[in-house]
Amino acid sequence: MPVTSRALRLALYCLLILAGAILAGGWAMRQAKQHALEESARRGPEQLSLYANSLYTVIERYRALPAVLALDPELSDALAHPMTPQVQALLNRKLERINGAAQSSTLELLDSTGLAVAASNWNTSNSYVGHNYAFRPYFSQTRSQGTGSFYAVGVTSGIPGYFMSSAVQGADGRFLGAMVVKLEFPELEREWSHGSDTLLVSDNRDIVFIANQPGWRYRHLRELNDRDRSAISVTRQYDKQPLTLMTSQTLHSFGDNSYMSRVNGPQGQADYLWGSQPLNIEGWTLHLLRRPAIPAEDSRNAALAAIGLWLTLVFLGLFLLQRWRLARLRQRNRAELEQLVEARTRDLRTAQDGLVQSAKLAALGQMSAALAHEINQPLTAQRMQLATLRLLLDHGRIDDAYKALEPLEQMLTRMAALTGHLKTYARQSPSGLREKLDLANVVDQSLQLLEPRLKDEQIDLRVNLQRPAWVRGDAIRLEQVLINLLRNALDAMGDKPRKHLEIRIEADQQLWRLTVTDSGGGIADEYLGKIFDPFFTTKPVGDGLGLGLAVSYAIVHEIGGRLTACNHVDGAQFTLTLPIAQES
Repeated sequence: MPVTSRALRLALYCLLILAGAILAGGWAMRQAKQHALEESARRGPEQLSLYANSLYTVIERYRALPAVLALDPELSDALAHPMTPQVQALLNRKLERINGAAQSSTLELLDSTGLAVAASNWNTSNSYVGHNYAFRPYFSQTRSQGTGSFYAVGVTSGIPGYFMSSAVQGADGRFLGAMVVKLEFPELEREWSHGSDTLLVSDNRDIVFIANQPGWRYRHLRELNDRDRSAISVTRQYDKQPLTLMTSQTLHSFGDNSYMSRVNGPQGQADYLWGSQPLNIEGWTLHLLRRPAIPAEDSRNAALAAIGLWLTLVFLGLFLLQRWRLARLRQRNRAELEQLVEARTRDLRTAQDGLVQSAKLAALGQMSAALAHEINQPLTAQRMQLATLRLLLDHGRIDDAYKALEPLEQMLTRMAALTGHLKTYARQSPSGLREKLDLANVVDQSLQLLEPRLKDEQIDLRVNLQRPAWVRGDAIRLEQVLINLLRNALDAMGDKPRKHLEIRIEADQQLWRLTVTDSGGGIADEYLGKIFDPFFTTKPVGDGLGLGLAVSYAIVHEIGGRLTACNHVDGAQFTLTLPIAQES
């Protein structure tokens, strides 16, 4: 075969291999991107629920305020008689004091005609006193139903807010007027603006009136009809504010209220993961817009893995082809063929070993040390639970087996929650879960998970818990902290003849103090200042990643607590302190 022809064929083969590698890498990157988008879309409802709860909390905090104030006999007496300047001055100052104490935006008192006779902002340039608000829907609702609510831009102040009102009635039940509280949401919008997401709240006409990013407010998500525009004009809901249509195009749907959309926003056209959640407030809807951010490392690793697999198949094919050719050549010249086989086989083995190593590195690049560390503990517990379940089923104890399934289901739920916490471990979160829980119950759950190991290692366990120990935080993450502390204590006592473990909860002024004390020999003085550093560990290679205490420290610090360590008698003592949860 001429040299030129062989060179052309070799160049063609190289081009085909390169083209295949490019196609495989591109396909893998697209798959990684699609997978990342689907994962992000699945997390959308959880984030929407958190943001919706923060909005509900702000509104419900003041829901009863107008009703309580409407019962004040001083207000009803003032409305039942002609208003004098002296009475009006007293009412103004009273509402001003109450507004300051309640930390609401504005309080105003309307008479039976909708005229504001007193307001907490009486001494400002935007005072409501003397203005008539009978055109507002909340006033007509209050007159007919006893209560009312409405979101609108203030016609006097120009500041948008949510108005809630309650009827002021005389002794005979006659309607005398309305007590109105106005809520503004600048603090909520600032809190929402800490992240990179765009959060919008739209009314029942799909007009955006709350936004955490500039330029999004007062845009309507659909065309307004004549009835909509007439109602907005009559109620002056968005007084003097230009309403702009925001167009969007759905590119891909992930569910009923989650889709990829191309939006013409304030900064121009951009693609967003758009999720929506209806709110139980006057037909409002909460929208979460996130720019699809695909980690470059994930896409690169996926492409490298696909290219590595492609090249492995190509070289494997070439290897097999070469073996076939060598078999034919062996018939012609055995000695020469053996030398050629040895040389080619050595080259191919070297190339194959390099590809295998590259594939290993690509796979290792996709692994997350934090995920492996955090999920390892519940996986171990699940294996023990499954073993227990098999034993129960073998002995025909069906009812006990059903009971054994419950903690297994709880652990699966906790594993799902742990994967949801991976974003919190990766960046600063504006806020975390703050539910009221009993710290003693957290200890009970943790001990239940570690019960088999405690029995196997014959641990002398002493538990002294003051109940209930109410704190505010996330039960799953606090349980993870305690499990880390208990596992470290058990590891430290592994080779000790005396294995004593004590867990204690006691009150210390305004704090709950939880201590875990072991007899594992303590912590070397030179390591005490480093044990909460990420990836620091004194365990042998392969026994730990050095993330447990670092993650635990971050969790406790995030919920306003402290985690410290010291040496105690013949072992170590870890102390977790959390504020005592006060009654609302």
